[in-house]
Amino acid sequence: MRRIAKLRRPEADPYDVWLDDFEHGSDRAFYDAFFSQVKETVVPLLAQIQAKRWQPSRSCVEGKFDERRQWELASDLMALEGLDPKVMFLTKTEHPYSDALTTNYAVIAAHVHPDDVVSNVYTMLHEGGHALYETGVDPSLNYTSLKGGTSSGIHESQSRFFENYVGRDRAFAPTLLGTMSRHFRGQLGRVTPNQFYLATNRAEGSLVRTEADELTYPLHILIRYEIEQLLFSGEAKAADVPGLWRQRYKDYLGVKVTDDTHGALQDTHWADGLFGYFPTYALGGAYGAQFRHRMIEEGMDWEGVLSSGDLAPIRAWLRDRVWRFGRSKDPAQIVEDACGEPFDARHYCDYLVEKFSAIYGL
Repeated sequence: MRRIAKLRRPEADPYDVWLDDFEHGSDRAFYDAFFSQVKETVVPLLAQIQAKRWQPSRSCVEGKFDERRQWELASDLMALEGLDPKVMFLTKTEHPYSDALTTNYAVIAAHVHPDDVVSNVYTMLHEGGHALYETGVDPSLNYTSLKGGTSSGIHESQSRFFENYVGRDRAFAPTLLGTMSRHFRGQLGRVTPNQFYLATNRAEGSLVRTEADELTYPLHILIRYEIEQLLFSGEAKAADVPGLWRQRYKDYLGVKVTDDTHGALQDTHWADGLFGYFPTYALGGAYGAQFRHRMIEEGMDWEGVLSSGDLAPIRAWLRDRVWRFGRSKDPAQIVEDACGEPFDARHYCDYLVEKFSAIYGL
């Protein structure tokens, strides 16, 4: 990948070539500033939480959940998000993903775990956000190079928007829990929305990125970003990655990496040569926070909309400001036009501090 980058842009830093590929207009300077701000917010906040030595109980959402009924729940979750069933195809896979050939045909591939219904729920909300974006593009762009999401970061902003800013909001908990309870009344019928909200918003160090909580997720990405830089600068080789990984997971997340399956080999991206992709996952979360901030600033009754269970106002805002343009606007232009200001990670950091300080009484 270093050689290819040099052939494409001999004058550029090879890593900058790939960062720009996945998020046009970005480079190491952009991401260094972003991750510095995130690190300065999340690392001490997580340390405060860990010092409390208290976590909300997860027992209310634990147990064995029938797989057939989980797939039926998955279909209901697509409807809850507002996906058109006439254009959706739901199927099974090991590693969840979504895709859309046109605005009239989209796929969500997911998995279910009999001992973890929560994983299914937030996987569906996440992949549903991607599918909403793809099917929300102006149909006139079908079969052109402008069809589809404009960048990995903007795409991830939509998936993490519905997974976290909607799905893990206290005001949405009654609706989401109610949808789940219809399929698992015996197991979830007596769970309160507050219990569910707390159980699904625990912040704690963990090994696996895709199952990470909202607060610690960007630290999983920061670790990968730092290792990618070392690989591209020549300061590290592939053989050094497991050791670098173990040390950073201990330093940033306070967890011990037990094996490479749950460590440096858990993602397929590097094996595919997808360097420069990981940073967009954290960036998408920050974009989403800024979109949410702007909706509220413009007068949207955020809690009222989520409490109603009808996400149409949110979808309408995103369709008008983000989805319909497809690739006709670059990410920086999408954010500035939608929010009336350039990208600013302050909204993301403020959101995380406010939310998790309230949950943990900091």
